[in-house]
Amino acid sequence: MKRKGNLIVISGPSGTGKGTIVKQILEKDDNLVISVSATTRSPRTGEQNGKDYHFLNKDDFKTMIENDGLLEYAEYCDNFYGTPKSVVEKALNNGNDVILEIEVQGAQKIREKCPDSVSIFVAPPSMQELRARLKNRSTESDEVIDKRTAQAAVELKCAGDYNYIVINDRLEKCVQDVLSIINAERYKTDRMSSFIKELSQN
Repeated sequence: MKRKGNLIVISGPSGTGKGTIVKQILEKDDNLVISVSATTRSPRTGEQNGKDYHFLNKDDFKTMIENDGLLEYAEYCDNFYGTPKSVVEKALNNGNDVILEIEVQGAQKIREKCPDSVSIFVAPPSMQELRARLKNRSTESDEVIDKRTAQAAVELKCAGDYNYIVINDRLEKCVQDVLSIINAERYKTDRMSSFIKELSQN
């Protein structure tokens, strides 16, 4: 019997290393797939359309909203981010666990619409370290870094709404912690109940 996949939400402030964590867990677990988000922000150096994000202009993004083509969307630092609905639903029905790497606003909407989703908040070891990581990316101005740091302070107050909190102090340990959470969730009683029911009838 093929189980339906779990929806795994990973979010946290910009600069906490969410993208790196997601990349590594995808390499280590063949049943995980990433949902590529849509965004109106400009691509960073090395990012590819359709692989890292679906890069859209604001008019095209608003059309997706009007056509109910997004599972969730949010505005963050003057840009829109959202999760295309059809791709996620197809992967879940195929038995894959789907990773959503999304902003805190979007994660809240997913928890409301999909209460059985698994939410993981990635926190920095300190605000000083977070600012240093943003600075070291060399992709944004000091003004944008200030805005992202201020936003991070707001987002950290939402951490208690998540099922799990992991601290990205040492990347290797953080990746293992996230994988352990995902694996444990697969075998929770309520997720295995349909399998047990079918097994008992044979």
